[in-house]
This record gives sequence, C-alpha cells and structure tokens, in this order.
Amino acid sequence: VIRYQREHGPWSVYFKPQGLGAAPPHWLGAWRGDGILARIDDRRMAEAVLRTQVPAVDLRGALADLPIPLVGVNNRGVIRLAVEHLMERGFRRFAFCGTRRGENRNQDERADRFAAAIADSGFSCDVFQPFGTRAKSWEQEQREIVAWLRGLPKPVGLMTCHDDRGQQVLDACLRADLAVPDAVAILGVDNDPFLCSLSTPQLSSIDTNPERVGYEAAALLDRMMKGARPPQRPLFFEPRGLVVRQSTDVSAVSDPHVAHAARLIRTHALAGATIKELAAQVPVSRSALFRRFKEHLGHSPKEELTRVRLERAKELLKHSALPVAVVAARVGYAEAKHFIAIFRRATGCTPLRYRKESATTQPD
Repeated sequence: VIRYQREHGPWSVYFKPQGLGAAPPHWLGAWRGDGILARIDDRRMAEAVLRTQVPAVDLRGALADLPIPLVGVNNRGVIRLAVEHLMERGFRRFAFCGTRRGENRNQDERADRFAAAIADSGFSCDVFQPFGTRAKSWEQEQREIVAWLRGLPKPVGLMTCHDDRGQQVLDACLRADLAVPDAVAILGVDNDPFLCSLSTPQLSSIDTNPERVGYEAAALLDRMMKGARPPQRPLFFEPRGLVVRQSTDVSAVSDPHVAHAARLIRTHALAGATIKELAAQVPVSRSALFRRFKEHLGHSPKEELTRVRLERAKELLKHSALPVAVVAARVGYAEAKHFIAIFRRATGCTPLRYRKESATTQPD
C-alpha cells in the first residue's frame, strides 16, 4: 500500500492499528474520507464500513456474502505448493490443523482443499478443527491439539491454516514429546518471519506475497475512488513460493540409510558435494543405496541433488539480483554454462527468463 501511494499519490492516510475482532473505531461513523482498505473480520466491522458509503476493499475474506470486493491470495496455489512439498519429502500420511469451523471461510477453504488434494492423490488426511461456538483459551486448545497429535499415525506431514497455528502446533509437539520434523513435519502459511523464527525448530511456510496483495488492493481502491465499478469476483494472486526451514527438513522414509542419504544431500548439495562423496558416508553399498532410494522416493540420489540445488537457485533468481554465474556458484555448480543447461532441461527455460517471468514488481 505504501509503495502504491508513493507511486500514484500522495494520499492522505488515516491509519490506526487494532486487532482482528476489535470493535469498529468510534471515529468511523463521522469520518468523511474517500475510500477504505480493511481486514473485515465480523459483521460489526462490515456494517460499519458499509455505513460510510465510500468505496472499500476487503483484505480478510472472512465473510462469504460481503458486498465489498476482496483482494487476497489464491488458495489453490497455496495448497498445490503444500501438497507438492510434503509429498516430495516422502510423506504418505497427512494432517491439517485449522481453526474453529465457520470462524473464517478462508481458513476453512484451505482445510477443505488440502484434504481434497490429498484424497485425489490416493491418501487420507486427518483434520483438526475445534468444536463449539466459543473461543477457547490457549491451554485448552493445546491440550486438545496434543491429544490429536498423539493419535496421528507417524511420520505425518502436517499443514496448518496459517503461521499462528503452525507455531501453536510446534509448541504442542514439544509438550507431547514428538520430534519435529522426524515424527511430525509442520508447514505454515504466510511466512511471517517473527512467528516462523519464534520456535525451535523454525517453521517452514508458504510466502503468500502480501506485498502484491496490498499493492493490488490499493490500486483497486484507487480505481474505485475515481469512479470505476468494483469487480464482480474476488481478485486472487498466486503465492510467491515456499520457504523451507527446519520443521519440514526431513525425508519421511522407513529406511534409515535412505533418510540419512537424503539428509546429507540437503545439507551438502549447495556446497558442491558429489553423489559419490555423499554415498561414501552411508554404510551400505552404492548400488543398494541407489536401489533403495529409488524405491522409497521415486527418483535417484542424483535427481534429488539436482532438485535441492534448483529449488535454491529459483529462490535466488526470484528474490535477488545476483548474476547467473554467482547463483550457479551459490548452489554448487562450478561452471555457469553447466548450471544453465541443467536449469533449462529441468524447467524448460533459461535462468534469466525464469527471473523475468517470476518478477514480483507490479505494473503502474
């Protein structure tokens, strides 16, 4: 929002932070502004915003029948990233931890889409959503989550509706003496740097690209304030990507040698280690390791090494201006030419084209 108004303003902005669920600010009834950006969490806030009769954009999506345009993240893209990530890690048991059903339709949608995607892949998914109509204390919910976690088959790949819930599940695993990520791998949504770093281990999370959502919401509000009609459908944008931290940094396989090899690859791939060097650290023959690796993970150790390197390369191409040669060196390739050939073979495009197509800078 700040970037948009700097580029297209200046705007006179009234900003007063308050928590979700707080009562509408007392000054709103007499306010004579031109437009509103709001996270509308309940009917009280919705009615207060509607009474102003000025153009408004919702950034929350909690109410299904709200006659205010919504700008947010595409949950289909969020779930696709989550399912791909957990399945790449080798998980065949899955769970989702959400909030109370009906509390927020956006979070309910994530639970439903995740369970459906897991079912479409031929697996089952346990879903935790608290019962009752009244909010419970942290300790009450922790006791319920602990009991639920203990009853899940292990190892399990677990997605939460947002990072707040992810941090809560990490704490519940600590209370239940469940190892993260070996027994329970946890993936959040929002990539909040404070919440993701708050617990040990740190939380993997999906980056929903809130900067783009805010920019597009401000752009839509600007058009509406100039007389444009609001869109009939919500404006949803793709998440930026998935940030892997320790909470999902595991390969969920029953073979300890395969798990050891996969862990070595993730740890040393970017330093330029070769498969021959890493395989020598696993106490089985190279041929047996390769056979078991393929059996449990569906691909070879070399393919896993390439996957780890290219995933990091994609992050650097998206979020930095480093030259391609530097990116190649950062992900373990001594020659940029070799890196470019492997990248093109895997993605169908050059690193520079990938960077251009993944750019997050918004148009005027």
